[in-house]
Amino acid sequence: MYKQINRKEVTQKRHRRIRKKMSGTTEFPRLAVYRSNKHIVAQIIDDSTHSTLVAASSLDAELKSLEGFSGANVAAATKVGELLAKRAVAKGLSGVVFDRGGNLYHGRIAALAEAARAGGLVF
Repeated sequence: MYKQINRKEVTQKRHRRIRKKMSGTTEFPRLAVYRSNKHIVAQIIDDSTHSTLVAASSLDAELKSLEGFSGANVAAATKVGELLAKRAVAKGLSGVVFDRGGNLYHGRIAALAEAARAGGLVF
């Protein structure tokens, strides 16, 4: 019979397909997003040196201290995008390549991207 593929495997397959064509450079590092059921994590990565330049997460202490903060909603993704953009601009980064991690550009992923754009990142 046919093998059933679950949603996580489909997302991973899509991410592998995207990453074949995309990589971050020193001029335009890659903004990689990971989304779990409870949290969202974003990193700006220079693939030429294999190093993370800036990172932000819904697990960061300055976000978790906010009253009523949950890491699994659009509001949390927006806060993570704003924090990432603030840290990136402070390090002198402006242009990035957006890697949505195989997830659809929708909901939390789109909210994080829009907040990062509003914070000063260009992609």
